[in-house]
Amino acid sequence: MIKVKTEEEIAILKENGILVSKTLAEVGKHIVPGITTKKLDMIAETFIRDHGAEPGFLGYGGFPYSLCISVNDVVVHGFPSDYILKEGDIVSIDCGTIYKGYNGDSAYTFKVGEVSSETQKLLDVTRNSLFEGIKAATHGNRTGDIGFAVQSYVESFGFSVVRELVGHGIGKRLHESPEVPNYGRRGKGVKLEDRMVICIEPMVNVGVRNIYLNDNGWAVHTEDGKNSAHFELMVAIRKGSAPELLSTFEFIENNI
Repeated sequence: MIKVKTEEEIAILKENGILVSKTLAEVGKHIVPGITTKKLDMIAETFIRDHGAEPGFLGYGGFPYSLCISVNDVVVHGFPSDYILKEGDIVSIDCGTIYKGYNGDSAYTFKVGEVSSETQKLLDVTRNSLFEGIKAATHGNRTGDIGFAVQSYVESFGFSVVRELVGHGIGKRLHESPEVPNYGRRGKGVKLEDRMVICIEPMVNVGVRNIYLNDNGWAVHTEDGKNSAHFELMVAIRKGSAPELLSTFEFIENNI
């Protein structure tokens, strides 16, 4: 069942969204060649707890870390580890919080030092496709309109959209209805209504859209070993106006 939120609930979700956004920015300050991804996870957990919240991912479904850290060909759900980031890598950081009984969830793909022109294009296209999807997230539209906007934008640049993993509603639970695919047809899917809160999160591959699951049961890799990028924001559907961003990339990009 899809739960339309009250204004009070949206305000708390936005508090979570802002904290997630600030956590990602804090982590981003430390993304340089030579740091381990496990160290980034420790930085995030400390920052979240210092701000009176709990890491939303830690223990979720058995996930053992505070961040999903996905490097290069890992699409999502990568484990923090002793891997040392190196020049030219890209690293997707997906972060969640629990504060006042509600969840926050947002993701950003960072570059480590200088990256190739193809990798930079992947990052730009994936980020831009998210905002194309957000523009379609209006009252009366459907989830298929969001998916169509993302897919058509991404594929126009020759990249591919992962289909097995989707965006979602969010509230007291991290993953609520509806599912928000990054592909689809206009006018299809769940109808978007005022005060629904959803996470839109394109996952885009340089090569084929096919993926496989790591032996650890969590990390999802591109089948061909080529890079993947992931960007995610929380939005509230608003009748008669553009969707309201509950999380933001501003803190991250003002630090870069």
